[in-house]
Amino acid sequence: MANIYFKFKKFTIWQDKCAMKVGTDGVLLGAWVSIDGAKTILDVGAGTGLVSLMLAQRAPNAQITAVEIDGEAAIQATQNVDASPWADRIHVVHSDFKLWQPSHQFDLIVSNPPYFNESLTSPDIQRNLARHNQSLSYKELIGAAAKLLTNEGSLAVIIPSDVSTLLVEIAAEYQLFPHIILDVLTKPGANPKRNIIVFKKSVKQIDHQTITIELSRHCYSDEFAALLRPFYLKL
Repeated sequence: MANIYFKFKKFTIWQDKCAMKVGTDGVLLGAWVSIDGAKTILDVGAGTGLVSLMLAQRAPNAQITAVEIDGEAAIQATQNVDASPWADRIHVVHSDFKLWQPSHQFDLIVSNPPYFNESLTSPDIQRNLARHNQSLSYKELIGAAAKLLTNEGSLAVIIPSDVSTLLVEIAAEYQLFPHIILDVLTKPGANPKRNIIVFKKSVKQIDHQTITIELSRHCYSDEFAALLRPFYLKL
């Protein structure tokens, strides 16, 4: 059974009401994505509020909106935000992202989206919403995000590597192009299991990067440890 809460250095994530718990994907996205020039940030599929809280810690001048379709998760995200030092800068919205109509655009949009595109669904409706892209397809995510980005804004998503080509093709339909592609390796020499792709409206060349999570079991790489040191208690 997963822990009902996860304590970071400056905030705590309670997660007993959320189907998706604190995991490496969300933590890596929140720690790695560039916040340069981001005054307005949107977190799509916010879950527990983890990524929003990490970005609030890193970007002290940013206003952050966290959109979550699941009611229980939205309540828990709100509670996590309210208990944090940044409650005045994070606004949790319980809404279907496809139907949501904000009043302004965003400098940075981040998402750890549903990704089990072809897998069998679980009988747990809440878990289906969190893990399967029935509720928000890649095309719907990219299409809506493209309209909400400022001209110089960035969309950053973490996805399984085997759908990266598909996502790039979909993004091109909406005039969004890969600016940075990060290969995420679980250990040295492994094939990437995840990619973080940063899309922009205008890109001259792609910056291809790599990060390795662990050198051996429970031994983080120096680069991963450096990213997570501001957050993890034991680093």
